[in-house]
Amino acid sequence: MQPGFPRFRAIAERGLLVEFGEAISEEINAQVTRLDRALAASPPAGFCEAVPAYASLLICFDPLLTDHETMRAAASGLLSHPAPPPGSGQIHDIAVCYEGAFAPDLAEVAQLTGLGPEAVIASHLAGSYRVFMYGFAPGYAYLAGVPEAIRLPRKPAAIRDIPAGSLLIAGQQCIVSTLKMPTGWWVIGRSPTRILTGRPDRPFLFEPGDQLRFHRISRAEFGPADG
Repeated sequence: MQPGFPRFRAIAERGLLVEFGEAISEEINAQVTRLDRALAASPPAGFCEAVPAYASLLICFDPLLTDHETMRAAASGLLSHPAPPPGSGQIHDIAVCYEGAFAPDLAEVAQLTGLGPEAVIASHLAGSYRVFMYGFAPGYAYLAGVPEAIRLPRKPAAIRDIPAGSLLIAGQQCIVSTLKMPTGWWVIGRSPTRILTGRPDRPFLFEPGDQLRFHRISRAEFGPADG
């Protein structure tokens, strides 16, 4: 645990934010995931849901049944229990095509990083990716693990109408998009994998803490595509 953490902050009348650090880190995020799962296994009275982020967890509760101090005590009690052995999460194998219109920014990423396009692809495939959180849009699983060699800041301005399934990178983060939306991240490929499952019990393919591996496919293997 980092010095000075965890920190607890009241959010309006029905939320408690538990902060574990201030960086994108597997160690910090593992603490977020641990508390998230502990709350799901032993929910305190009045608990509604928990929303994990990179380094924090928002605990939502019913203010008619409990309050901030009671929920803080419950969370602290769960954190005081011995930590279970760290799990690696489920492993998902995700296909990506890095060809042509599916990878509109590949050449520029190669130029900015001083690598050839094939070297950019090889570097991306070599990364170790973990689902840290969901955010921004339905099914947007934020992954960390992009290799240092191909890390770039976001573009100065967003580009509109980027197709669903696009493989996006920015800094050490990576996303497979689920909707046609604007983005300022770099688009270096596209995946046919469906992340929105349509299942009420499990609407998204991944869970925080899961691991992802990417493998390369050709345009012909990808099949029909929109956009």
